This record gives sequence, structure tokens and C-alpha cells, in this order.
Amino acid sequence: MGVRPVLRAAHADPALQVLGNVDYRLARNVVVNEFRKGRLSRLDVCDAHPELIRAATGVGEESREDCPICEDVKLRLVSYVFGQRLPAGGRCVASQQDLAKLASRGRSLYCYVVEVCPNCAWNHLTHAYSLVGKSTD
Repeated sequence: MGVRPVLRAAHADPALQVLGNVDYRLARNVVVNEFRKGRLSRLDVCDAHPELIRAATGVGEESREDCPICEDVKLRLVSYVFGQRLPAGGRCVASQQDLAKLASRGRSLYCYVVEVCPNCAWNHLTHAYSLVGKSTD
């Protein structure tokens, strides 16, 4: 799986400092394995909210991985950011530039990366990380 694109870009940006990273790959694998064993139905695992599917289609970044459920299309990665002066529901980030702008002036942010299949509605949190923008003052 590797590091997700927005997280990889955050590590490479000298204006951003990543403070921690939580990988949810093991939890994801449990769900996929339970589905493949027949213990979870497709309705149990393919329940993405329509807004999440819309974000995945509109601004999500295509990953290299096929959907583990339908195996028909590549997964899309959607990144959400939460922090001071942001809406309570967070903000969807489409690019590294958006992320750097939100983290400007030393603001702390918490980011979530969700993988979404626009075909079957599979979705799972893949990474969560906190970062802070380095002050330019």
C-alpha cells in the first residue's frame, strides 16, 4: 500500500511538519477478509455516503489499487482536514497546495485519508496524521 499521495507530499513539503501517522491497514484487512469468508455481506461493507462518493469522483486521487470488493475499478483517495478555523465537518483537500495553504502560519491540522470505490461504494479510513505548518515569520 505505501504512503498515501497527500501524506507523501506533506512529508516532502518543507513548509509542513508531519507529527504522527496512524495506518489503518490491519483493520482494513480484517474487514476484507471477513467479507471474503462470507461473514460480512456486500451491504455491510459497501456503504459510502453519497457525498463521499461525489468527493471521490470529483477531487479524489486515483490509487494504484483495485477495489478489494468489486475488483472492477481503481480506488480513489479522498483527504479531509480538520483544525482551527475550519468547518466542524472538516474540509476536503484536493491538492498539496490546498493542504499547505490550510497549514500556513503554524496551524495544527489533523488529516484523514479515505479510500473509496465509486463503483460499489466500498470505503475505509486508511491513514490519519497530524501536521503543523512551519511559521514563515
